Amino acid sequence: MCRLQLISTQIMKTNITRRHFLETSSLAGAGLSLGFANASRGADSSSAAAASKPALFGGKPACSGSFPGWPVFDQTEERALLDTLHSGQWYRGSGNAVSSFQAAYAKLTGAKHCLATSCGTSALTTALGALEIGPGDEVILPPYTFVATYNVIVLNYALPVFVDSDPETFQIDANKIEAAITERTKAVMPVHLGGSAVDLDKILEIAGKHKLPVIEDACQSHLAEWRSRKVGTWGTAGCFSFQASKNLNSGEGGAVLTNDDEFAEICRSFHNQGRAGHGGAQHFPYSGTRGSNLRLSEFQGNLLLAQMTRVEEQSKRRTENATYLTSMLREIPGILPAKMYEGCTRNAYHLYMFRYQKEHFADMARAKFMSALGKEGVPCSGGYSPLNKDKYVLGLTGSRHYQKLYPPEALKNWAERNACPRNDQLCQEAVWFTQNMLLGPRTDMEQIAEAVRRIQKHAGEVARA
Repeated sequence: MCRLQLISTQIMKTNITRRHFLETSSLAGAGLSLGFANASRGADSSSAAAASKPALFGGKPACSGSFPGWPVFDQTEERALLDTLHSGQWYRGSGNAVSSFQAAYAKLTGAKHCLATSCGTSALTTALGALEIGPGDEVILPPYTFVATYNVIVLNYALPVFVDSDPETFQIDANKIEAAITERTKAVMPVHLGGSAVDLDKILEIAGKHKLPVIEDACQSHLAEWRSRKVGTWGTAGCFSFQASKNLNSGEGGAVLTNDDEFAEICRSFHNQGRAGHGGAQHFPYSGTRGSNLRLSEFQGNLLLAQMTRVEEQSKRRTENATYLTSMLREIPGILPAKMYEGCTRNAYHLYMFRYQKEHFADMARAKFMSALGKEGVPCSGGYSPLNKDKYVLGLTGSRHYQKLYPPEALKNWAERNACPRNDQLCQEAVWFTQNMLLGPRTDMEQIAEAVRRIQKHAGEVARA
């Protein structure tokens, strides 16, 4: 829902309320009978009771309307797509939209280089390809992340090594990374989960000590900052996604940021079939030993430029609403909003995350709590399951390729090595709201908090329902 639509919706709601108030005032001024007035008060009491009753039991939902839709677009995006269409230059090699976006995003983030890619997974693939990650190598990652972080490692036949989560922040526990490093470790790939930031001070210190590159998976964290500097610009590279759900959106798309000139050139070659430099269409020199086609199209480049016209305003709105929501939710026993590390000076809030502790809700199962929230008009999800325990991941040890590449003992002990007990607990308690839910008016946050309070007040009944 665009901002104009939101304003219109609010005006409509205001007019209805005002009309009801004027009608009531007019009737009262006309000299109604005491009996009628008492009946009205009785009706008001019934309405109040219905309003406080959970929607699960027939009460009025705490949230009165729908949350803003996503994506947000208007004639700015329409014009961008039509301009590209009519230009006839749909390929980044002949057009200028992608190069313009790269320059704009580099400026926005403060990075020296920005390379646009076909998606966030392609950005991670490009970074690992530039590092020549391959068979026999190990890459450290968190278990609380989207599967793409894992997939790009195994596509290179490297061995993923999971490091447990810090449940309070939902991020990788930086204090446990060093213990996971071996002589095979070739990179550390932390994920700035949900728009917040990992403990970059600690991670960079450990990586520097062991001379390891840090690839920041910042796919969910556009405009997030660590010590007032954008995430994705601290390590060897930072990787971003512009997939449809992301805070900066072109349906699909991604980018690699780096401040390293040589690394930037290797990434540029890798993502363009190993073609180095900027030679003519038939006369590209090649570099490295492998490459792929991971380029972004001109349509997506121009669409991203259009979306960037509102990304700062949207980010500010999310921060204001998330801060207000946290101030209310943290007062409710059993609701623990995700904390930020001291160095995280800006949270992008791709997700609003909190932990739900059932002992404060009459031992109500999380699934029932989320269902009750949904009835109140508050959509939510339980977030990620333990990636390190997923059947898809555990099947790696049965891969004939991995059995050829790694000693039997290494594969036998791999699952035990990747045990992440704190992440297991986090996955049982986590609840998410999506970023578009933070784009509405401040009253939306009040209604979310009211829905949670209402469920807690009637927790025993809801739990038994």
